[in-house]
Amino acid sequence: MEAALILTLGRHSITVTTLTSAGNIGEDGILSCTFEPDIKLSDIVIQWLKEGVIGLVHEFKEGKDELSEQDETFRGRTAVFADQVIVGNASLRLKNVRLTDAGTYKCYIITSKGKGNANLEYKTGAFSMPQVNVDYNASSETLRCEAPRWFPQPTVVWASQVDQGANFSEVSNTSFELNSENVTMKVVSVLYNATINNTYSCMIENDIAKATGDIKVTESEIKRRSHLQLLNSKASLCVSSFFAISWALLPLAPYLMLK
Repeated sequence: MEAALILTLGRHSITVTTLTSAGNIGEDGILSCTFEPDIKLSDIVIQWLKEGVIGLVHEFKEGKDELSEQDETFRGRTAVFADQVIVGNASLRLKNVRLTDAGTYKCYIITSKGKGNANLEYKTGAFSMPQVNVDYNASSETLRCEAPRWFPQPTVVWASQVDQGANFSEVSNTSFELNSENVTMKVVSVLYNATINNTYSCMIENDIAKATGDIKVTESEIKRRSHLQLLNSKASLCVSSFFAISWALLPLAPYLMLK
């Protein structure tokens, strides 16, 4: 969701725009914020604040970071794109995203033209690309879908290109294994009774992201592709474009027997 606020100071006004986004726990995230550029970097002040936090998340002024009032929970984890501030980019890089980083942030800007601010809702969780493989150790025609990190616990649904609309819940089994940091979980879903010359999709989704792993097995090869997108955000991240990624071709094991 996009937010913008225009404040008028006499004849001067400034527009600040933010984009709702999500952070992946343990990775770096971006809190997006733009504003009307100013020709003098020394006149630009950027302040990031978070609802419920007494200190500042980050401050940039007179062409450099000013972190004397930064809250300790963000110490050593924030940075602006200093070379892009002059063109109106006040976005904040947040390192090593934590679950507790979720909340309402404010991007506050002061320039020689005036001042303005806009709020940003930041969600945190875990999401990762799934990979679907043929389970050669199984006694029946079985596909195995795995994704290493998800939180909150997602739903997993299987679909088939040939049997569109079919319910595979009775011929699949999904488990969630807590990872070592005791927050995120590994997702494993197994589909039984798969058939040859068919494309199967393993779809994993929570309230932050949706990921899909596809596999097609023919008599001579296996093809795969994957896609992940953030939900409820105009700043959606396509980790891997569903349409741009070509199928990965793998030789079919001689002992694979799919009906």
